[in-house]
Amino acid sequence: MRALPAPTDFMEQIMAQVRTGEVTLGERETVEQVEEGTDLAPKFDENGLLPVVTTDADSGEVLMLGYMNDAALKNTITTGEAWYFSRSRQVLWHKGATSGLVQKVVEMRIDDDQDAVWLRVRVEGDASCHVGYRSCFYRSVPAGAAPTGGKIALRFEEHAKVFDPKIVYGDAPNPTKL
Repeated sequence: MRALPAPTDFMEQIMAQVRTGEVTLGERETVEQVEEGTDLAPKFDENGLLPVVTTDADSGEVLMLGYMNDAALKNTITTGEAWYFSRSRQVLWHKGATSGLVQKVVEMRIDDDQDAVWLRVRVEGDASCHVGYRSCFYRSVPAGAAPTGGKIALRFEEHAKVFDPKIVYGDAPNPTKL
């Protein structure tokens, strides 16, 4: 039985495949090909990104909304783990590389015109939010009622954090930018 490469060696191999073009995406040629064909030919936005909705593979709960650039999409396909592009930090990131909260892809879908991705994942550690909650959508916005005093008050739907971000991330900078 062949030994698996160390994680950093594996990631370096993946990145080399992406850089050398061994993992390629199809060209968008016709509407029929995009909508009815079998070629993966995504349409990235003007910033080179695709929105990604990530849900729990078992419960269907929405865990997060993220973005993928070309490299993140290829890395996700190649590794079977979720990769994203951070718009605020302008970096490619492997979900869980720092926290250990890796998202293992169970199913990956692309929408009809190939400009959005849906990932169904299982999360090692059972949380996906850097704030410590299970889901990044841990608050709800009231709809159908006038706000009190003109301000909209969010309601917490998750009342306990799954982990303490200070313990998990230490002194790493918070990815949320004002």
